Amino acid sequence: MQNNSEFRTKVEALMAQVPAGSVTTYGDLAALAGHPYAARIVGGMAHYGDPSLPWHRLVNRFGGLAAGYHGGRRAQAEHLAAEGITCTNDIVDNFKEVRWRPL
Repeated sequence: MQNNSEFRTKVEALMAQVPAGSVTTYGDLAALAGHPYAARIVGGMAHYGDPSLPWHRLVNRFGGLAAGYHGGRRAQAEHLAAEGITCTNDIVDNFKEVRWRPL
């Protein structure tokens, strides 16, 4: 893997592109940044990452909300709801439709 700062820069640049009303996964960002098996590293970046980025749009591969999100899953669901994304039982509704995957 390239050095951690290069990977972080790529992940943060991608996270900044996720549009309001969409979500992406840890694995999606890891793969797009060139390291498809680094989803857990992306999770750590989200937990300690730049607070100006839309980390609330980051979910697991099933559309599940993040247990480690600041304020918990409830806070993440509220942030997503403000963008029109609904959740049921801590899972994004219509996950396949709102999942962001750039071409």
